[in-house]
Amino acid sequence: MVTTSRNRGMAPQFRLVPDWERLPEGYRHGDVVGVAVDSMDRVFVLTRREARCLVYEPDGAFLRSFGEDVFTERIHALTINAHDFIYTVDDGDHTVRKFSPDGALLMTLGTPGVSSATGYDGKTSTSITRPGPPFNRPTKAAIGPNGDIFVSDGYGNARIHRFSADGELIVSWGEPGSGPGQFNVPHGLWLADDRVFVADRENDRLQIFRLDGTLLEIWDHVQRPTDIYVDRDGLVYISSLWWPAGSADLGGPRRKYDLPGGVFVLDLAGNVLLHWCSADRCAPGAFVAPHCITADSQGAIYVGEVTWTYGTPRGYDAAECHSLQKFARE
Repeated sequence: MVTTSRNRGMAPQFRLVPDWERLPEGYRHGDVVGVAVDSMDRVFVLTRREARCLVYEPDGAFLRSFGEDVFTERIHALTINAHDFIYTVDDGDHTVRKFSPDGALLMTLGTPGVSSATGYDGKTSTSITRPGPPFNRPTKAAIGPNGDIFVSDGYGNARIHRFSADGELIVSWGEPGSGPGQFNVPHGLWLADDRVFVADRENDRLQIFRLDGTLLEIWDHVQRPTDIYVDRDGLVYISSLWWPAGSADLGGPRRKYDLPGGVFVLDLAGNVLLHWCSADRCAPGAFVAPHCITADSQGAIYVGEVTWTYGTPRGYDAAECHSLQKFARE
């Protein structure tokens, strides 16, 4: 595993917790597309192949699952707010759902199976010709300090939508492109310090906005960010997807070099404190295709990966490789 740090005196350090997840007999999962932690440090893991949300104790003991009768096979992201309400984003049916802490469905944003008109061809983000209303394959939800719901509408749209806590649309912003305030797959977002951090994935950057959508700054020194989590100490965790040499995923430019996926840790000013990755992607503690990231109250981080979707076509035996790892903070 390769680690680099621009300021080792401030950089957090982590160690892999091997074999943390104790998946019960009869269960399986492929990709881990969402991971979040509640107020008791219970870990919620959103999975594909058999789409569901698995719930674990902090030590990895299995508690329960839910969502089997609700989620599509394109379930995409997971968020838990300060009161332990659960928000899932399903790009397979263009919805955002709110669940109670025990998994009861409380609210659905969007009409299941109905997408907005943006010109999207179902394959490449460059086919989007115009921004649209909610939703066309949304990617992540984040919750504001007053309960407002912010949603990145990312694969078939290029917008951020802000809703009230009860689901009324307040404002939307963004359009297709690579200029300031434009998006090419807004894939994840998080709210911290009264700012909206957006992972503008195919543009290799984070864009940071006021709550009303006013652009504040752009961090263009991160690679292909998929998810963002900001902890109570102001550490910004970013999962970063692999750029294979020669790839042009979703219609973007072809990449000359092989750039492994990994994890960045920054401060709220944008300084890189830690970055780790490895070309030996299936090795314990390395990464194939990081898709989601979170941290618990003890500073441990959890990284979920889309190993089956992304690694298998590129020559990895997904059954022999990790899709969820826990790292304890030292």
